[in-house]
Amino acid sequence: MNAGRYHAPWWLRSGHVQTLLGSSPWRQRHGARVLAATGAVTRMHLVDGGDGVRLQGLHSVLPGVQPHGLALLMHGWEGSAESGYMRLAAARLLQRGYATFRLNFRDHGDSHHLNEAIFHSARIDEVVQASLDVVRKLWPDAGPDRPLVAGGYSLGGNFALRLALRAPAAGLPLSTVAAVCPVLDPAATMAAMESGWRFYQRHFERRWRGSLRRKRALFPQVHDFDDTTLRLGMRELTRWLVERHTDFGTLENYFDGYSIAGDRLSRLEVPAHILTAADDPVIPVAGFRALALAPDTRLEIAPQGGHCGFLHGAGLDGHAEAWIADRLTAGNVGA
Repeated sequence: MNAGRYHAPWWLRSGHVQTLLGSSPWRQRHGARVLAATGAVTRMHLVDGGDGVRLQGLHSVLPGVQPHGLALLMHGWEGSAESGYMRLAAARLLQRGYATFRLNFRDHGDSHHLNEAIFHSARIDEVVQASLDVVRKLWPDAGPDRPLVAGGYSLGGNFALRLALRAPAAGLPLSTVAAVCPVLDPAATMAAMESGWRFYQRHFERRWRGSLRRKRALFPQVHDFDDTTLRLGMRELTRWLVERHTDFGTLENYFDGYSIAGDRLSRLEVPAHILTAADDPVIPVAGFRALALAPDTRLEIAPQGGHCGFLHGAGLDGHAEAWIADRLTAGNVGA
């Protein structure tokens, strides 16, 4: 286990400050400026998630540059392909000579209209199929000399690691994966939000309710839930989702369905890197210390960094974006 090279400046040694600034509007604007400054050309693509599912993503390349590899990037819950950290990670990878594909999960970004059914965190099958479609359309000659890599933040880190677990059986030529503050045990994350500073729970409740309202407006014939349902708290609203819109039956089964805690990552065949912070107020660090990991998985726990923060200073550049670029391009002589 390596603590990594990140050391927070004195005024950023609060996990709450790191977390709030890391997802702030200022960082959103900073990410947009940094990505634009690369000169990258970005195009939106619809990709096939199987069984009629369509997902949306943004493919970025530098004009006149033959990419060394393709990096598939995944955002956190109620984030999007346009989140500040996603743009900053894409910029870092583009500067290393990689093309990037920033995937929107179902019902994230401007994609609610693409599918009738509601997003939930166990929808890994469609992400696997969408990743295969990205390779078919944009990176058909993926291999050791033209690697496909994947990175994600928070829930996106969880998806990236589950994608890596499934990649060999699915025929996805994934070379390396990197995850920042991934959700390990959803039940523990829910409990941490309920017992901690309530701002985080209220934030996610507000964002999720807005997403569900948008879904209801687009598909009123399918989604007829009322505002009383939308006023439920996080746990009860999740229970409603599980009972009405999944086959898991219980909240506990649902959480177990996308957990990667304990020894689940010990089966990883794809080299993996995980970065988290001991002061993350959303994902308890104890779960990382209890992980049983595969031989080619590296875990780094920094003393500070908050949840997906790891900021260097007032400029809002982050260690996590450089870390993702370092870990995903290591060993590629062209990068």
